Amino acid sequence: MPVRSSLPVRTAVRKAVVPAAGLGTRFLPATKATPKEMLPVVDKPAIQYVVEEAAGAGLDDVLMVTGRGKRAVEDHFDRAHELEEVLAAKGDDDRLATVRDLSRLARMHHVRQGAPLGLGHAVLRARDHVGQEPFAVLLGDDLIDPRDALLTDMLAARTRFGGSVLALTEVDPAQTHLYGCAAVERTDEDDIVRVTGLVEKPAPGEAPSNYAVIGRYVLDPAVFEVLERTAPGRGGEIQLTDAIHELAGRADGAGGPVHAVVFRGRRYDTGDRASYLRAVVQLACGRPDLGPGFRSWLRGFAETLPGTELPADVAAVPAAAAAH
Repeated sequence: MPVRSSLPVRTAVRKAVVPAAGLGTRFLPATKATPKEMLPVVDKPAIQYVVEEAAGAGLDDVLMVTGRGKRAVEDHFDRAHELEEVLAAKGDDDRLATVRDLSRLARMHHVRQGAPLGLGHAVLRARDHVGQEPFAVLLGDDLIDPRDALLTDMLAARTRFGGSVLALTEVDPAQTHLYGCAAVERTDEDDIVRVTGLVEKPAPGEAPSNYAVIGRYVLDPAVFEVLERTAPGRGGEIQLTDAIHELAGRADGAGGPVHAVVFRGRRYDTGDRASYLRAVVQLACGRPDLGPGFRSWLRGFAETLPGTELPADVAAVPAAAAAH
């Protein structure tokens, strides 16, 4: 007789939800007519990095939760026949492939949020599309370096533990009021913790830990039922953090447990102007086609700024390497 495994069967995660309905007011006037998700980070819009990350982790079904004025986001991942014809006529095969590949990254779907009622509300708008499947949520303000397989590690944790999986990073305790922060318990695995509670942007000194939630989630579909009745929380918005907190604390374990991968890799924050500028510089420095020349220029430019030191990752590159 065949031997049956005692491990529970985990439904594979196939779908990703990308909330993209924000107004981008911190980037005005640039975002008056251009969605913030379309602001270029080097030579790609920020949202493209996110979709590429989802596709690279095997999630071939992507739902964008958008709002008014976001048509450019939809168009970016659609076919552009006239542009393709122009590039083909010029024999510009490299750019033609780049444009065509965008429409092949994943099966793209779109739904509007309707009103800016918070991240929890945006995720709830995905309910009809996701159904009763586990799914990933990727926020466009957090760009994860393609060399770091955070989402893949989170999907593996979901397969192992079930329930939901968050991404956490350690922050300076003085910065915890800027994040959702998790109460955690250690597990037998390095860099995986059990989440026992969450607090959205705790008051100074009241954070349960310095483990902060960053913009990657793998969620059990039970979160939808909780979001349906989650009252507006901090900022008058429906907070996804509040719903996950309930899942983590359920005595019957329904929809849980909640675990987290502690991320120690390369993350680029494009959430405000200063962080956005740093992200552009960091990603440009790491590009094999742009990095050597850009790092060389950056060294020279930094020398003209009194009291300025290069970032460690730039300064560590030998001058000889930057010249090649």
